[in-house]
Amino acid sequence: MKGILIMLSLSFMNPGIFSQDYEKDVIPTSGGDLEITFIKHATLMMEYNNLVIHVDPVSMFGTDYSTMPKADLILLTHEHGDHLDPDAIAQIRTDHTTTILNSGCYKSLGFGEVMANGDHKTVAGIEIDAVPAYNLTVPNHPKGVGNGYVLQFGGKEVFKVYIAGDTENIPEMSDLEDIDVAFLPMNKPYTMSPEQVAESARRIRPKILYPYHYSDTNTDELLKLLQDEEDIEVRIRQMQ
Repeated sequence: MKGILIMLSLSFMNPGIFSQDYEKDVIPTSGGDLEITFIKHATLMMEYNNLVIHVDPVSMFGTDYSTMPKADLILLTHEHGDHLDPDAIAQIRTDHTTTILNSGCYKSLGFGEVMANGDHKTVAGIEIDAVPAYNLTVPNHPKGVGNGYVLQFGGKEVFKVYIAGDTENIPEMSDLEDIDVAFLPMNKPYTMSPEQVAESARRIRPKILYPYHYSDTNTDELLKLLQDEEDIEVRIRQMQ
């Protein structure tokens, strides 16, 4: 059992910083606060020790990226249009931004550092592992194409965040260890059903689980399935 007591506080972005407000959780870690801003669908922003991390930034859900903080790190899971938006990326990217992506995104953008499943990099002190993300039952996301990411934040106690990308409950999830926060997609047939997310959560055993990319899936189903898992805290945010 890790020595960190994880506490979440739900707040909202201060008016005037962005053209629109988003839900935001602040999670203490031994290396500093991790602030997670929930944009929409599979789009996230994280802030940690003055670093800004954007995950799959897209404007198709109404986000005005001209008002968003510039990125130190951009993570792109795969090249589908609800995850890859060159115009949004252009508005947050600077000469100092590191863009981590799969080969499909690189072909579309023409820049970035390609990571394949199994690759490891360290960017600004954050360790990044690219992990498999694929479908088992439909051909939408073939094996070996897209990435999930495990981010490892430093401090006296390591703090790990798993961003699954578009995937089903693949066997490789059983290899993940000591995950503190997990983002698992939940919209069949493209990703997982609530039952598959629950099964994945029981294998990964994150301290905090955020279903995301869940479209019109009833999140109450997941809450019921995991209601007896006292060591997994399910947090529902506006990530349809």
